[in-house]
Amino acid sequence: MVVLLAGALVVLVVFGLRASFALFLKPMSLDLGWGREVFALAMATQNLMWGVAQPFASAIAEKWGAGRVIAGGGILYGIGIYTMAHATDPLTLNLTGGVLIGMAQAGGGLAVVLGAVGRVLPAERRTFGLGLVTAAGAAGQFTILPFGQALMTAGIEWLPALLILATGSIIIVLCGFPLAGRPDIRGAAKTVVENDPGLSGALREASKHRGYWLLTLGFFVCGFHVAFVGVHLPAHLTDLGMSEEWGAWSLALIGIFNVIGSFTAGFLGDRFRKKNLLTILYFTRSVVILIFIMVPVSPVSVILFSASLGLLWLSTVPLTSGLVAQMFGPRYMGTLFGIVFLNHQIGSFLGVWLGGYFFDTTGSYMPVWWAGVALGVIAALVHFPIKDKEPAVAAKTA
Repeated sequence: MVVLLAGALVVLVVFGLRASFALFLKPMSLDLGWGREVFALAMATQNLMWGVAQPFASAIAEKWGAGRVIAGGGILYGIGIYTMAHATDPLTLNLTGGVLIGMAQAGGGLAVVLGAVGRVLPAERRTFGLGLVTAAGAAGQFTILPFGQALMTAGIEWLPALLILATGSIIIVLCGFPLAGRPDIRGAAKTVVENDPGLSGALREASKHRGYWLLTLGFFVCGFHVAFVGVHLPAHLTDLGMSEEWGAWSLALIGIFNVIGSFTAGFLGDRFRKKNLLTILYFTRSVVILIFIMVPVSPVSVILFSASLGLLWLSTVPLTSGLVAQMFGPRYMGTLFGIVFLNHQIGSFLGVWLGGYFFDTTGSYMPVWWAGVALGVIAALVHFPIKDKEPAVAAKTA
């Protein structure tokens, strides 16, 4: 239980701070005389670095314990936000808000935390526990993000507002202590060490599994969707004449309903085939996005869009990570999910960067919105062929 609560709090802060960066796109770009692509590229780099560093952070956590990795990520997060606030040129912004914060998010990100939680939970409750931790990320989105908006609404400039948010990294560091310890001797779901094929064996097994690669491809689309919307939705709404508060509250509303969606996905994932649930989720995302871009923007349409997308926002995470554990067992779940997550972050990079690129070149976000619709349909289709009933390494190690 302590591991579950500590992991949930880490994810809450990591995702809450990450979501808050969207509030700084317009004020930083205007104040520093940049186009939106500069800030978007830094956020895209952040997502990509998160993905690149995630498998390594997960592998270290599985060898030496998640606590050290999470604490290190928290320290790097604070340094990254502080230096990002003082960036005065695009290169510095990319190195701080992009590279440093991206690496920090890998240390305290979902793969490390879900790997630690997945190893201590029994199989019949694992997906629900993963959903609980994922829901905590949503809680950060509707608590920390509105706090950041409140700071700016109160007249605090964007630079000191960023510095205030940076203090949240202390919580990440403190939560690393309950998660300290070697993963092979902690928790109820211990690995049968004598049958352990090792990380290299698990990686070889996954590389031969067609369903693993299809799952990885589908998760690319999830990253494209959430990163584009998470960074550009507030600016998109103000471009259409809505107030800045609507931008913040739209993301907060997504976070609120994300709690419901993540819990529900975790609950259903223990009872129905996860790949079928993922197919439904991705197709429904496409429908929700299509309706949003086809109807005139209004408070009602924003509320309905945010609530609907929130239900589908991170609901893919407990299902995708749970499917990895189901197919290959919990021992190396963190690293194997970290590789899947890398593709998620490649999608995130493209979603964020292309949003800024197309806006600066065409004055509109519509090409990326339409791409999101098409990609959602593709993601729904690629989950059908996944064979999820014949675990390979799982039979030896779970």
